[in-house]
Amino acid sequence: MKLKHFQHFKTAISGIEIPANFTFPFYYQPHPLAKVAANELQAYLENQTDFTHNFGFNVNDNKNAIGKMFGVLVVKNQQNELGYLAAFSGKLEDESCPEIFVPPVFDLRTKNSFYRKGEKEIEKISIQLEALKKDKNYLQLKKEVKKISKEIEEDLALQRKNLKRNKTKRKAQKKENINTDDFKKLERKLTQQSYNDQFFYKELVEYYNAKIDKKRTKLINLEEEISTLKKLRKTTSAFLQQTLFEKFQFLNQYKEPKALIEIFNNPAIKPPAGSGECAAPKLLQYAFKNNLTPTCMAEFWWGISPNSAIRKHKNFYPACQSRCKPILEHMLGGIKMDENLLIKEISKDKELEIIFEDAALIVVNKPAEFLSVPGKEISDSVYSRIKEKYPNATGPLIVHRLDMSTSGILLLTKTKEANKILQSQFINRTIKKRYVALLEGNLTENKGKIQLPLRVDLDDRPKQLVCYEHGKNAETIWEVIERKDNKTRVYFYPITGRTHQLRVHAAHKNGLNLPIIGDDLYGKKENRLHLHAEFIEFLHPSTNEKMSFRVAPNF
Repeated sequence: MKLKHFQHFKTAISGIEIPANFTFPFYYQPHPLAKVAANELQAYLENQTDFTHNFGFNVNDNKNAIGKMFGVLVVKNQQNELGYLAAFSGKLEDESCPEIFVPPVFDLRTKNSFYRKGEKEIEKISIQLEALKKDKNYLQLKKEVKKISKEIEEDLALQRKNLKRNKTKRKAQKKENINTDDFKKLERKLTQQSYNDQFFYKELVEYYNAKIDKKRTKLINLEEEISTLKKLRKTTSAFLQQTLFEKFQFLNQYKEPKALIEIFNNPAIKPPAGSGECAAPKLLQYAFKNNLTPTCMAEFWWGISPNSAIRKHKNFYPACQSRCKPILEHMLGGIKMDENLLIKEISKDKELEIIFEDAALIVVNKPAEFLSVPGKEISDSVYSRIKEKYPNATGPLIVHRLDMSTSGILLLTKTKEANKILQSQFINRTIKKRYVALLEGNLTENKGKIQLPLRVDLDDRPKQLVCYEHGKNAETIWEVIERKDNKTRVYFYPITGRTHQLRVHAAHKNGLNLPIIGDDLYGKKENRLHLHAEFIEFLHPSTNEKMSFRVAPNF
């Protein structure tokens, strides 16, 4: 039986060796077979007429443009033939699913599906709700009640002042006449005045309440109706979402189904939006359902980069952590995979060079792909090695950090006092730092300043996003050193020190729009990240003497 979505290779692949293990989806170098499949899919995308989607290639029409992640899964069918499957994440602009692509794990948008019905019900409630909120009588009533309430409160506040003033006068009169013969008569008179004031205020309040109650009751009834509709919309939406989580059932190689709600089994955490709609789960689902054996896979970005995250056209990317990792851990259960290259490469044959030390501090040249402090899975780091070498050192040791992939100068301290003084210099930005980076492509300008606020990508840690709403201020000054072979060597002077600041500022479309060579998070993986902390200048924490160190990069 011929499978509709099984694509035979158009390119000759007989000379390419089949991988022994499946791709580790969260950190990989695409296998040559996956690259061939991706190239063939990209050739289709460049010329297709099967669907409509604005990827942002037309600079005059990119207002609503959005790029998209595509994936290929190289598989072997029951006839032992190699081919591949193709998929895209999310949905296309015209909501179609052309024949070249595998179907979604669960099609939300089939005609008369529970999801469409649920959407229509929620839409109907929303229309009623908006109509009520915009109703002229409701708005007028709200305005009138607000106006009258304000007038009443102002008048009652004035009356309370009068009552207080009258009470003060009565006290003064009592005090002045306490020893007179008519004091008791005056006291009765003043007590009566007090009762009269209180009675007047009480009557006034009742009068005002009667004046506004009718309008207020009408308003309360309308607002209760609005509140009821809001609650109904919320519960309908929650029920629809819950049903959806149960409908998304993912298979593994043993054809064991597992619902989204089971995969994300923490009741306090709902599956992130879009879970199960990425390319990787779609591809594996189709393969397992149709007795195809997965061989290798790759995902690439097609189109304009988003405004927040960094995605480069045609670059390969790993599966995301928050949505895909829990799903793929189930789907790939029992399948022998490649080693996690990230863990494999870290600390491998790394030497930690000490370039200066005295009684207060240590200056080291940190190698690339080496942690500053221990991680969850890797204990080897600058901190652990220095701690082992200097067991009697006091204080936190680490003053600042470099990204794992970044090489260069790192300061450590042997005493609490030295650490505190150097920390203060970093906080007050009196320490001078300079980085060297090699960028992919030619920069047209010679120098400048980048200001793009950053925050962590909650859906794909440890990546960072540009976010003007919740991001922290991040500033970098840069200047060109050299342009050669379609590469640009630059100096970076970070004013702030955010996580991945230089990497994001280099790669983001509103930054330099040129990733640092070898950036496996925001560009393309190579032998190393070409980013190096070359120079540092600071005041010695004990002598207050100005000190500076420079270590040239090895690229």
